Amino acid sequence: MPAMTTAERRGYSQICGDDGAMMVIACDQRGGMRSLLAETAEAQAGIGNDVLGLTKMDITAHLARHAGCVLVDPICAVPGLVDQGVLHRSTGLLIGLDASGFDLTPEGYRISNMVAGITARRVRELGGTGAKIMIYLRADTPAANTANMATLREVIADFAAEDLLLVVEFLTYALPGETPEAYAARIPALIEGGSGLCLDAGSKVLKIPYPGTPDACARITAICGDVPWAVLSAGVDHATFLGQVETAMANGASGVIAGRSLWKDCISLDRAVTKERLETVAVPRLREVQAVIARHFKG
Repeated sequence: MPAMTTAERRGYSQICGDDGAMMVIACDQRGGMRSLLAETAEAQAGIGNDVLGLTKMDITAHLARHAGCVLVDPICAVPGLVDQGVLHRSTGLLIGLDASGFDLTPEGYRISNMVAGITARRVRELGGTGAKIMIYLRADTPAANTANMATLREVIADFAAEDLLLVVEFLTYALPGETPEAYAARIPALIEGGSGLCLDAGSKVLKIPYPGTPDACARITAICGDVPWAVLSAGVDHATFLGQVETAMANGASGVIAGRSLWKDCISLDRAVTKERLETVAVPRLREVQAVIARHFKG
């Protein structure tokens, strides 16, 4: 597996906390964030990108300021985060490349889409420390991965040419006709297999779903070798995520990239409410996550 270049390693250090562990606040969601800000589809449709941008700025100013980095989309929040002085000089900036939603093949395979025009060079122009790409994978079904792996390899090559940090995330999903029980039983193997696919493509930093068990986390660490991996929150409740972080960190994870588990019940169309709840609810949650990381991370 290729090692990080000097420039990539510098970028990686900027998405970590002072202890060297990844601590990234994710708020690159669009549709998911709208669903938290309004209950009905009609009301959600009325929430413009400008409103989402302000919400992401508030998360950056009042929550991510206490972490190593913030992850935002390239549509709503940048370049305003930088140009308006919202992003603190000590906070790293990851820019998400993936578009909302996905396409489906006739077989029911998910095809990941990227935001048009967001190349490595554009990420640099927007002030990004680096970027994050998310693709869907079914490691047990090679035909499901052809298009997404081609996209991943293309993006990895683009960022390598620009010598810019790229965090690779993948999500897995149930296939048509697969029962919830059968899918749940396959998740550890799917996450392990998906990690292997991303590593084989040249990924140097991984963001992955919680692998499910201590043994599964340890296997991820073993196959990653020197490649750091962060666990994502997937919107689970805070107490559940704390337990997942505990297990992941105890078995070799290098940090977390977390969003909704920290702030999903803190954001509001009333920015005063958002600010108050971020500071009184989300920041204490973040401190609890950081405490778990501090107990386990060896650097």
